[in-house]
Amino acid sequence: MRADRPWGKAVVIGGSYAGLVTARVLADFFSEVVLVERDAVDEDTGAHPGAPQGYHAHAMLARGGEILERLFPGLREELREEGAPVYDYGEGIDFLLPVGLAPRQRTGVRIQSFTRDELERRLRRKVLALPQITLLPSTRCTGLTRDSSGRVNGVTCRSQSEEPFELAADLVIDASGRSSSLADWLDGMGIGVPPKRTVKAKVTYTSMNFDRPAESRPGHPDYYVAYQMPFAPSVPRAGVLLAVERDRWTCSLFGFEDQPPTDDKGYLAFAESLDNPRLAEHIARRTVQEPTRRYTNAENQWRLYHTVKDWPDGLIAVGDAVCVFNPVYGQGMTVAAMEAELLQGMLKRHTTTGRLDGLARGFQKKVGRLLLGPWTLSTNSDLMWNPKGQPLAARFAHWYNTRLFHVAVKDAAVWARFVRVVNMVGSPALLFHPLVALKVLTVTSRRR
Repeated sequence: MRADRPWGKAVVIGGSYAGLVTARVLADFFSEVVLVERDAVDEDTGAHPGAPQGYHAHAMLARGGEILERLFPGLREELREEGAPVYDYGEGIDFLLPVGLAPRQRTGVRIQSFTRDELERRLRRKVLALPQITLLPSTRCTGLTRDSSGRVNGVTCRSQSEEPFELAADLVIDASGRSSSLADWLDGMGIGVPPKRTVKAKVTYTSMNFDRPAESRPGHPDYYVAYQMPFAPSVPRAGVLLAVERDRWTCSLFGFEDQPPTDDKGYLAFAESLDNPRLAEHIARRTVQEPTRRYTNAENQWRLYHTVKDWPDGLIAVGDAVCVFNPVYGQGMTVAAMEAELLQGMLKRHTTTGRLDGLARGFQKKVGRLLLGPWTLSTNSDLMWNPKGQPLAARFAHWYNTRLFHVAVKDAAVWARFVRVVNMVGSPALLFHPLVALKVLTVTSRRR
């Protein structure tokens, strides 16, 4: 064991995006990191076979992009060389708010768009190239092991070609996604977990990739994203068009209690029903396209692990294994990166003692606090689709946001504040600054 890596082995359950970024952090602190992956993946695998949402439009918010660049230096430039554009959020997005177009002015917030397939392939190659990391593909974790003190000290596994076996570990990380069995495992150990919170979004996504003119050609537009934002109850149909690597567009169409068609004619007709004409324009011009895919399981789920009082040492959970967001808000990948950054900071502090005691419970509590903001944003919006039983907080947020949008379409400075908040590089308090609040409270609403 090297002096700069004070602990022996960590086991990560799940080798998708959250598992990969977590493994990258662990490699700086553990002599060995084992990725246990149920699917047959290797370094050339892109979008994870067990992630049906992997083929749909994904947003990497500015905060997430910054964290990934720190963990994987040069990643942004590599993606740019493949054709994944980098641009200012205000200048590069044709953004239709429920009350009109957002200002097309510089915000200082830089983002990059790409497919999850490309991102995950590059991350997997970088992670598996680290000498500390070993991948066990086609292997399913079936449970946890504990020592006499109750500390989690490993996992039980079953592969397709071997008898069941155990892996000992100083730290076990569940990054197995929304299908995680962790709550059942804890229950089997006599550790009670409160029922998960669920807010159904009732939104269906239908997506396709198709050809995009090279940026050097006159036919390329002056934006990299065209977006129509869904907003209850007045905008039940929406969509996003993202410029991604290798001269392609990724287009995802959304429908509340509505299913955007998968056939070519119906897909275009749905896009033509939107108020932002950019999506239909580009769909109609396509000459090459990839398969059209649909995703319907777009609900918010939060497993309340931060409230478990007897949470065992040696075990943490991250990513969708803890909290799943409605993908329309683009928070999931950034939140997983923030959790990895949080773990990195906590492990650094524990290196002073060389002990991991208390790390797991402390981490889950901090994850609970980290999730509160994005969960509130996502669920407050989704709760407004239901005309009955809308919580007071959701109704206030909806009222305030509606008025804020009326201000933002006319005030580039307020729009820039909103952009910083949704990209998680600015506190929500920016939108309640007295000067902003005064404008919100006195704005005259108008229909676009």
